[in-house]
Amino acid sequence: MTVPTFPPGFLWGASASAFQTEGAFDADGKGLSGWDAFAAQPGRIKDGTDTTRGTGFHERYREDVALLAGLGADAFRFSISWPRVVPGGSGSLNPAGLDFYDRLVDELCAHGITPAPTLYHWDTPLPLDEAGGWLNRDTAYRFAEYAGMVAERLADRVPMWITINEPAEVTMLGYALGEHAPGRTLLFDALPAAHHQLLAHGLAVRALRAAGAGNIGISLSHSPVWTAGDTDEDRAGAELYDTLTNWLFADPVLTGRYPDEGFAALMPGPVEDDLKIISVPLDWYGVNYYNPTLVGAPRPEALDSFSGYSMPSGLPFGIREIEGYDTTDFGWPVVPQGLAETLGQLRDRFGDRLPPVYITENGCAVDEPVADGRRIAFLEGHLEALRTAIDAGVDVRGYFTWSLTDNVEWTEGASKRFGLVHIDYETLRRTPKESYAWYRDVIRAQRTGGPSLTPGEHAPG
Repeated sequence: MTVPTFPPGFLWGASASAFQTEGAFDADGKGLSGWDAFAAQPGRIKDGTDTTRGTGFHERYREDVALLAGLGADAFRFSISWPRVVPGGSGSLNPAGLDFYDRLVDELCAHGITPAPTLYHWDTPLPLDEAGGWLNRDTAYRFAEYAGMVAERLADRVPMWITINEPAEVTMLGYALGEHAPGRTLLFDALPAAHHQLLAHGLAVRALRAAGAGNIGISLSHSPVWTAGDTDEDRAGAELYDTLTNWLFADPVLTGRYPDEGFAALMPGPVEDDLKIISVPLDWYGVNYYNPTLVGAPRPEALDSFSGYSMPSGLPFGIREIEGYDTTDFGWPVVPQGLAETLGQLRDRFGDRLPPVYITENGCAVDEPVADGRRIAFLEGHLEALRTAIDAGVDVRGYFTWSLTDNVEWTEGASKRFGLVHIDYETLRRTPKESYAWYRDVIRAQRTGGPSLTPGEHAPG
């Protein structure tokens, strides 16, 4: 299989996040995040990784920008640490914290790489977490204030903005199941966290534009939900799961409505007024895709999981294992056609309301230190599926692989490696993998019009 040709101007990038890479968790006046506190609790990080070091990106960002330049990347999606910029979550700005991102943006621009910051990639300032976090409506307003502060400094050089990353995962893993920070186990009582993140997104879009920023989007996770079985209970379980993980977030952003009146009734505050803010028009829409999910009727005797994390019994759906596909080292099935399916569903559901799309995350956990042929095969298959979706009429403008380097994979620590570049967590030494050379050659071939290369074939230099 070779990589197909993509439209002229297609954006090629790689991604990272602050908590997973920066380290320097208390440097230059940075405040603690909810994730800093959560990770410090015994047993929370499964392999015992010291998350306070990350990959040393805060000190070695120039080295990583040079790696991006070596790829020929058009753009770098990174996240800004809210508690590094506003340590208390509200109130005074920390100039030294914002200075770091000022230097990072300048370094990217000097190499001709588009900075594409995400304003929230899960690291809520600890004081706000302790005051209720996303269960507290006030957090949405504090987020908008922070967004405006960042834009006032960086909007003159940042041409692409992302408000919030994966609010579904924050809600499900952080507030419903307790597997991520802040460790709440509220099940369906976690829904206010979903609403307040969406409200924060809408308020932040307004704040960004007021500060002179443009080209604004959001990054939402999407997974095709396949129905397991042919009973009414199977179909009902799959439909509910699909609503919770896909449409509960996409519908308010793109249509100004919740997908179900029952869910709308469970949301706090003046919901109708909030939805007008949540649905402020976007310039583009970000899709994070990893794999489909097979869902059916609840199975009280079975242990289900969400993104590899255990789910309690008694839920009105059951998640099944997808068989017949290769799996990543996270145990996720490798199903490239699921990306095309996801994009087709978005096109069919939203029509003209769907803005241009960017794939803001796509990648796999493969523990192959340098010769990572499984990652190359994964990426190649998904780029083929992406081209299929474009040919079917979906307006996709760019692709960001997750991730540039290996990083701290949340509660999995250093045990799950997603990077194009290997990190030695003892020395923090960077070593480009074969997938790095492959992705470099893909980008080069797209620009020159030459043939895309098959795995194992890399151009010199």
